[in-house]
Amino acid sequence: MKYLFIAYAAVMVLMSLIAFAAYGRDKGLAKKGAYRTSEKTLLLLAAFLGGTGAFAGMRTFRHKTKHLRFQLFVPLCMIVQLAGLAALAYFAFAA
Repeated sequence: MKYLFIAYAAVMVLMSLIAFAAYGRDKGLAKKGAYRTSEKTLLLLAAFLGGTGAFAGMRTFRHKTKHLRFQLFVPLCMIVQLAGLAALAYFAFAA
């Protein structure tokens, strides 16, 4: 169970870094008026264990903060993913 926790945490960190970078890149492209990352891609990054990075990217870059889908979905992803991490930590180390 400890290896599952470590793997989950590692993938979560990696996907969060990717999501954070994607939100920052998209904000930079938006300022330039260039071709941008689709909203679907940004939301998928949040859904696939990148919720924490996506949330941090939204707040840091002030990006997609007025879109209701992002306001609801990204924090929900982050909460569910962190709860999963906490549950794995509990079963891996406390049990």
